[in-house]
Amino acid sequence: MRMRFVRPLLAVLAVAGLAACSGTPTPGSTGSASQAPSSSAPSSSSPGKTATPSASAATGAGNAELSITLVETPESAPQTFTLVCKDGAPAAESSHPSGAEACSTLKSGPSILSPAPTRTDQACTMQYGGPATAKVTGSVDGKEVNASFKRSDGCQIALWDAAKSVLGSDGGL
Repeated sequence: MRMRFVRPLLAVLAVAGLAACSGTPTPGSTGSASQAPSSSAPSSSSPGKTATPSASAATGAGNAELSITLVETPESAPQTFTLVCKDGAPAAESSHPSGAEACSTLKSGPSILSPAPTRTDQACTMQYGGPATAKVTGSVDGKEVNASFKRSDGCQIALWDAAKSVLGSDGGL
């Protein structure tokens, strides 16, 4: 190829590469921006994996029956809570330490316990948030929940932080 054709081609490729790295989809593309999850816009899909948030979070009915097992450190005994919510308020049988806040969180974002899988091209900071783990099983608004949470990297920490009121712990060191 002649140089007069190579330089414009390289310029186009460089611009396309920068657009791909910017986190904003290029016009006409089907991909979405790569962002860390946030508590304001939880996503839904497979449980126990990191996610990219959906554009909008749906409000739920606020009904839940959950069992939450929290392990703060490998040396600590597991703590088990029951969270039962009716219309966004805790029921009498709940043993959750902050049931009202947890039920309110589930009503405003029922998919918080069902994050989508991490995209293979999503970058997560190699930040360690502590040894805490949590397991949540049961149902929210009639949908089965089977989710695991940990604080092993930036994406996992963001998911934990979004669901911390439901998990019963901020999971910090």
